[in-house]
Amino acid sequence: MDLTFLKPLYAGSGPFSSLYLDLTRTTEDAAKAAELRWRARRGELAAQGAPEADLRALEAVVEEDLRDRRSEGLVAFAADGKVGYLRRMDRPPRAEHARCAPLPHVLPLLAELGERFPYLVVTVDRRGGTITCVRPETGPDGGSDAPPQVIDVPGDEEYPIHKPKGGDWNQSRYQRAAEEAWKANARKVGRQVAASARRCGAELVILAGDPQARSALMEELGENLLPHAVETDRGPDGPAMDEEVERILELKRAERIMRVAERFERELAAGRRAVTGLPGTAEAAFGGRVESLLLDEDPAAPTRLWVGPRPHEIAASPDRLRELGVDEPAEERADAALIRAVAATDGDLTILPAVTPQAELGVGAVLRY
Repeated sequence: MDLTFLKPLYAGSGPFSSLYLDLTRTTEDAAKAAELRWRARRGELAAQGAPEADLRALEAVVEEDLRDRRSEGLVAFAADGKVGYLRRMDRPPRAEHARCAPLPHVLPLLAELGERFPYLVVTVDRRGGTITCVRPETGPDGGSDAPPQVIDVPGDEEYPIHKPKGGDWNQSRYQRAAEEAWKANARKVGRQVAASARRCGAELVILAGDPQARSALMEELGENLLPHAVETDRGPDGPAMDEEVERILELKRAERIMRVAERFERELAAGRRAVTGLPGTAEAAFGGRVESLLLDEDPAAPTRLWVGPRPHEIAASPDRLRELGVDEPAEERADAALIRAVAATDGDLTILPAVTPQAELGVGAVLRY
């Protein structure tokens, strides 16, 4: 998981007020209930010492959402009197949180977002196809994902599209012409698929529609795309297709997680570029050596680290930070401290589901060197 989008958030000096709020509106009194939930979370933040300016900044975005009925859930982080990150969601967060601390509580957000990557959904028939490019957003844009980009690709060859039935005296000629028309249209769609994949950085291509048209298109995909192409018989539209796309995406996410976890296991077994446990991982993060941070998905994990004002200032004890020149080390959640340090040095994050064997380790990292 790319953490680059968090970098601007960490420019704040802190403390950070983190808010995860359920804004579900499914009953007549839902708006009032959502407002009461916000009041409760606001009270929790105030009790933890959140600055009044941060509370006012959060209140402004919550009231705007309640007034405009914009979303079902909201995640926001405030510091220095302004909201540094805001994400509106089409579903409530898994759990509400209100926390004031030296660092923002980003792990639940990252678990909500999950492994996100651009992908294409290509629906084809023998006359052409439609390409939908989806690029999930993570940045602090105040909204959810941008609308997909849809490209219609009409085929150049329209006749003959269908093979003639048996018995026609010129069946072979028409059959060859039909097949050539399919191939010509598949080539055109294939060129546009390749261009779209390059443009949006697609890591997955889902092919739906006419089976023979799909087969013809598969033959036109280059070596760089073919390993990332998946065919489906569902669709091309409606809830069944949406469910199928989500199923394929979930398989791809699991594959990405397992690839990192298996690499971690190999490096650890070889005693090379991997480390496990909190002290070793913190030391590696301090040195900017973490390429991929691995954390379990437990948001209630009690482990703590010590941090300084700069992202790389992280250690398992306050004395270690004092040795490094940090005058006033602050105690913080281990996940919050590690994620900040890794984001600052362009590392990435893999959140391990509880069912993953490596999740029992709690924390670990694949190292750059």
